[in-house]
Amino acid sequence: MIYYKTQPEVELMRQSCLLVSKALAEVSKILKPGITTLHLDKIIGSFIKDNGAVPSFLHYRDYPFNSCISVNDTVVHGFPRESELKEGDIVSVDIGIYKNGFHGDHAYTFAVGDPGPKVAELIKITKEALYKGIEKAVSGNRIGDISFAIQEHTEKKHGYGVVRELVGHGLGKHLHEDPQVPNYGKRGAGPKMREGLVLAIEPMINMGVKEVYTEDDGWTVRTVDHQPSVHFEHDVCVRKNKADILSDYGIIEMAEKANPNLYSGY
Repeated sequence: MIYYKTQPEVELMRQSCLLVSKALAEVSKILKPGITTLHLDKIIGSFIKDNGAVPSFLHYRDYPFNSCISVNDTVVHGFPRESELKEGDIVSVDIGIYKNGFHGDHAYTFAVGDPGPKVAELIKITKEALYKGIEKAVSGNRIGDISFAIQEHTEKKHGYGVVRELVGHGLGKHLHEDPQVPNYGKRGAGPKMREGLVLAIEPMINMGVKEVYTEDDGWTVRTVDHQPSVHFEHDVCVRKNKADILSDYGIIEMAEKANPNLYSGY
């Protein structure tokens, strides 16, 4: 069942979504070689609680951390660990926050130092694809229009692997709601969108092949060829002429550019 939000509900959701963006900005301020992803997770958890909210991911289906932090060939759902980040690592940080009865849920991929031109291009193209998908999140279009736009820009134009097993989703009082939003598909296919539908649109794009596997922990998803993967995610509300982006990459990008340990030359 698809749940459409009223304008007051959308504004409550915006608060949750912006808090996720602020948490990601806090991460971008402190990311550097030598820091552990487990330390980042603790910082994230403290930030969420200090702002009167609850980590959406903690204990969700027994997930044991506040956030998902995925490094290099990990696509999504990476466990925060004691291992230190090193120069050239790419790090996808995915955070969910529950506040005022609604969830915010989005992600950003950072490069710790210079990842090299090929990985930098993968990051750039994946972020571009996210916005191309968002452009299609308008009333009267179908979910497949978002899916096609992402696949066309990443797979068809640049030859990257678009993950099939993991998809975007509706967002609201529940962390995952209908409809699913694949990153591949046909124009004009899938449910028709109308105003008040809130979606988490999240391309997960691999440098190499599209195939992935899940580790024995039941969560960590990696590329089968162990090439890098990039993940970006925004929370958007469908509107008549232009999607309303409820999350804010601007504050994340500002902190990213101010951190000399992060690559931002996209």
